[in-house]
This record gives sequence, C-alpha cells and structure tokens, in this order.
Amino acid sequence: MLEEVERWLSSRSWSVADRPLHHILAAKQRTGQSVSVVLPALNEEETVGDIVAIITHDLMRQVPLVDEIVVVDSGSTDRTSQVAAAAGARVVHRDEILPRVPAVPGKGEVLWRSLLVTSGDIVCFIDADLKDFSSDFVSGIVGPLLTDPGVDLVKAMYDRPLGTAAGQGGRVTELMARPLLNMHWPQLAGFVQPLGGEYAARRSLLEQLPFPVGYGVELGMLVDALHLVGLDALAQVDVGVRRHRHQDGQALGRMSAAIYRTAQLRLARGHLVRPSLTQFERGEDGFEPRTYSVDTEERPPMVEIAEYATRKVA
Repeated sequence: MLEEVERWLSSRSWSVADRPLHHILAAKQRTGQSVSVVLPALNEEETVGDIVAIITHDLMRQVPLVDEIVVVDSGSTDRTSQVAAAAGARVVHRDEILPRVPAVPGKGEVLWRSLLVTSGDIVCFIDADLKDFSSDFVSGIVGPLLTDPGVDLVKAMYDRPLGTAAGQGGRVTELMARPLLNMHWPQLAGFVQPLGGEYAARRSLLEQLPFPVGYGVELGMLVDALHLVGLDALAQVDVGVRRHRHQDGQALGRMSAAIYRTAQLRLARGHLVRPSLTQFERGEDGFEPRTYSVDTEERPPMVEIAEYATRKVA
C-alpha cells in the first residue's frame, strides 16, 4: 500500500461514533448548509418505506439534520412510489426530470437527474433495498461534510454479510473493483466499499462530475473526484453492517462489465471494440448464449445543463 494511502487511512477513515449527532447539528447550524437525501428506487416496495420512515423520524422530526428526502422512481411496476410517499418522502419519477433528454435505464441516470430536483448543499445517496436500516448511514456520512470544510465526498464502509456468511457480500467489489483500483488508481486502494451505494458529497463537486448512466457510476465518481479534488478531500465512515437483497451471479457479471467499461474509458478515453457481454444459461438443448449490451453512455457534468444553470440563477 502506498505511504500516502496509509496516511489517508489514519486521517480520513472514521467511525460514526467519532462525531456525535449534537456536534453534527451544531456544525450544520453554524455553517447554514442544507442536506438532501436521495433514494434511487426501482421496485423496492418492501424496503423503501422503512428507510424513508426512519430517516424522517430520526433526522427530520427528532433532530433537524435532513432538510428533504426525495425518492426518484425509475419506472417501478410495484407500489414503490405509494409506499415511499406514505412514509414521508417526496417522490419524483425519473422521466419527469429533464424531459427533453430521453431517459435511459440505469442507476447513474437516476442519480444524475436527482441533482435537478434537490436543493441541498450536501446530497446524500442511499440505496432503497437496505434491510435493518439505521439512520447512522445518513448522519455518519453527512457528518464529516458538515464539520470539515476540507472534505468533499464521504463513502460509507460496513460489513457485508452474504446470508449468514460474514464478510462474503460485495463480490463485484472484491473480484472487479478492488483489483482495478489497486492496479490503476492505487491512491483509492484504502476505500473499504468503493462500490457502496451510500455516500454523500457537496453539490459543488457533484455538479462538476460526469455520471456513467449504469452500475459504473460509483467507481467513475471516485476516480473523477480523485482527479478533481484530490485524495485528502475524500473520506469514509464505518456505519456498521449493511444488509440488502443480493443479485445472482449473472447479474453480477453484467454489473462487472459495466464497471470495467467505466474504468477502461477513464484509462484511455478510447472506444470499446465490442460493448457487450455474452453469458450462458442452460436450456433444453444445452447451454444457450444470452448477450447483453454494456452501458456505453455517460451524462455530462450538471453544470453544463442549461436547465440546471437557469435554476441556480433563479
């Protein structure tokens, strides 16, 4: 490990207990910064309501840490929108945001568009499929941004069990993202959960970053933020244990391909010769190929979008 990373681990890796909630609130009142929480959601009716309710109760009613909570629904066919709204969130449908730009499927697409429908100086992203959710996930990663002006982006870190097996979750992280970061961006080797969906950042940073539309958004954001603001402006906070719905091996393969593609573009800014991934499933006549396209689009920095600039002026 680089000496710089060892130093970073001692100075920019914290526990949620390092910043008591009353200290965070005092910093928020002193600085006057506002906080938005965004949940990207697609068919998450089983979990999104509990997450919204806990954040609303703990961090809006009991203490005024969060100023708004927005669920961006990217086309759910279940009751995700209704459940989220009943729990206290403002629900916005992806296709209603920036309608002149046709939406494409993908998590990064939703996160990018969320900047247009939120107002917080700090934007906190939380995945909508978390189980046994704690508001520490929000206060833990927002805290350093409120208390330390030198920090621009904070990732959550946590244990990720796979069923009853401790530490076996995060398979794409261990098999794809961590090797890529260690080999090509060793300054980022200290991040425990580089692909984790729980992170917070200053709007002033997010609006300058391009957003890969799909699963590559987390890796792309880390790499681009490193180049834009430097390692010392990045941090991580231990918030405990993350439990969520796990995907099957083939879905993880497609996720890995998108992440590799994101890394490839940042390494060479070249073009993929064959932006697709073929996987195999056993059928009646043996193994049958299934070919999936790999996300090949990125959204530009939000500051380049006319509607965003108009909103900021207004």
